[in-house]
Amino acid sequence: MKIFLAGATGAIGRALVPKLVAAGHDVSGTSRRREGGRLIEEMGAHPVIVDVLDARKLKKAVKAERPDVIVHQLTDLSGNDFEANGLLRINGTRNLVDAAKAAGVEAMVAQSIAWLYVRGERPAVESDDFDPSLPPFKSVTALEEAVAEMPRGVVLRYGAFYGPGTWYAADGDIAAKVKIGDLSRGPVWTSFVHVEDAADAALAALDWEAGAVNVVDDEPATADDWLPAYAAELGAPEPRAHRHAAAQGRPVSNAKAKSLGWTPVHPTWRDGLL
Repeated sequence: MKIFLAGATGAIGRALVPKLVAAGHDVSGTSRRREGGRLIEEMGAHPVIVDVLDARKLKKAVKAERPDVIVHQLTDLSGNDFEANGLLRINGTRNLVDAAKAAGVEAMVAQSIAWLYVRGERPAVESDDFDPSLPPFKSVTALEEAVAEMPRGVVLRYGAFYGPGTWYAADGDIAAKVKIGDLSRGPVWTSFVHVEDAADAALAALDWEAGAVNVVDDEPATADDWLPAYAAELGAPEPRAHRHAAAQGRPVSNAKAKSLGWTPVHPTWRDGLL
């Protein structure tokens, strides 16, 4: 299968390219920079140097590659710029979908997130509503609606990434905050997923039917549970408790992903977030 991977040098892209190549797929991966192109070549894929926010050049690149599937793993979180990431979700996804349509590509697998569900204690499933009061709601909804225009659009609602190249790695942003005691314990839910498991889901999703799928591990946890364990791994001070903190977020179910044949190699964050 010919795969056009947008975001081949990100945390998921770097885990995914070797898996796609090993599975026998012909992979073209995008990067905005020449040095990213060299990394893509080293991983066994064909580099495509293009900025997905340049609609004209992107449309030309997709037509030239003639892929069977576009895999969208784009993020823009350098410097914790959430506004830029939101614009990439909206405009980058729009450009990818338009380029796919122009080139006659019928399938897309795209990265979304699993922490927008309306607050609750019951594990959220894919049919549950998103909370419009949460900041990423507009951009994530725009992304998912655009992908749904594809004849076969699969949206992977990933949990919080951990593993190499993520904010939870020893040199990542979350680790830095924990080391200086900048995060507090509290009843705030997180559903995690290791980057390798996230990449495995993207590989499997090449054959999935259209729709949203939660991709999280087996054990959602509150910051009262995971944060002290993570701080201990880092050799950081014991995190302080956030007094009078209200419950936030919601655990997320991975039952649908498992029914499709995906099983996390890292079933719980308790095996180590680093």
